[in-house]
Amino acid sequence: MTLFSTYFLMDTEEIKSYVKENISFMRDATQLEATEIGDGNLNYVFRVKDMDSGKSVIIKQAGHTARISEDFKLSTDRIRIETRALQLAAERTPELVPEIYLFDEVMSCCAMEDLGDFTIMRAALMEHRIFPHFAEHISTYMAENLLPSTDVVMEHKVKKATVKNFINPELCEISEDLVFTEPYFNQNNRNIVQSENAQFVQEQLYDNKPLHLEVAKLKYLFLTKAQSLLHGDLHTGSIFITENETKVIDPEFAFYGPIGYDVGNVIANLSFSWVNGQAQQQDEFTRWIEDTIRDTIDLFGAKFKEVWKREALELFAVKSDAFMDFYLQDILSDSAGMAGLEMNRRIVGLAQVKDITELEHTKHVQAEKLCIQIANRFILERDTLQTGEDFVRVLHDLKEDFS
Repeated sequence: MTLFSTYFLMDTEEIKSYVKENISFMRDATQLEATEIGDGNLNYVFRVKDMDSGKSVIIKQAGHTARISEDFKLSTDRIRIETRALQLAAERTPELVPEIYLFDEVMSCCAMEDLGDFTIMRAALMEHRIFPHFAEHISTYMAENLLPSTDVVMEHKVKKATVKNFINPELCEISEDLVFTEPYFNQNNRNIVQSENAQFVQEQLYDNKPLHLEVAKLKYLFLTKAQSLLHGDLHTGSIFITENETKVIDPEFAFYGPIGYDVGNVIANLSFSWVNGQAQQQDEFTRWIEDTIRDTIDLFGAKFKEVWKREALELFAVKSDAFMDFYLQDILSDSAGMAGLEMNRRIVGLAQVKDITELEHTKHVQAEKLCIQIANRFILERDTLQTGEDFVRVLHDLKEDFS
């Protein structure tokens, strides 16, 4: 029996011992350095480096509570879900996810490739850096991983068994509360609202009955539409990037839900970057963001149809192009609505985004209003948003208000 035969939350010294014992290319290391580098809301992330060889590994461990708040009591099974989701993505898009070396059920941790030469995309976008290949990469990731896990492609009994393996109730409950409920009711008194925007938020979010109806529809879609295996938290803080490469990380929220939830999260977080660029008059950057939103939606649609025609097995899906078109239109409508929900929750909710919060105060206040206006348009007009240009048009319609 070893030190690691029973679960406990490891510190940096224990992580070094764990790596020497469990990672084959680190067993002979004599000078290991371990650093806790996690900046997310849930888990603990360590980089362990052999100072002699330069080799390194990432160890990610789940605790029984979230880092963001001990009010969130969580199953450590989320590491199994995350690891398996990354392994499945690696089967189809190995160039777009980190390599997994190990999953340890006892210690509720996994070991994976260190992406030390990459940058978290949100941080890079806040520096107004441009990544010309991102739309190509993320549209491939979504089309190649989302459609193949649906009933369109999978044998139905196999799909139902897979749904069972990815039931993720604690993390889904976080989304149900923070994304779909608290931004509109603040029932747990956790919302964060700038005082200058209090009346605006009251009118646009808390007292907006037509909006509440549409949010309710989207919430029950999230609760009941087990369409595809989702990443579940696909934002720019869950993406590592370089000039030429993109890696999607952190699918601990993975579960079977509506495809539009993943697509919408990408669009929402690109929209935050657009607002940040507008606030700081970064015209070249905001034009690139607009192009990226257009291309992400349109390339996703085109690649989705390619995968459908190549891999669909369900008889209606094989025989009816009209059904394929309906299915994609439904996803894009869902995507717009979910983008709006993600934007509203990141503006007033517990887990906010630095793209907005780190703006100078006056710009921060204005940017929050603009984000809420964009979000509500995405939600209320979602059935009309079917192309990348449709999404960008909403940004343009509201840009003058911000100016």
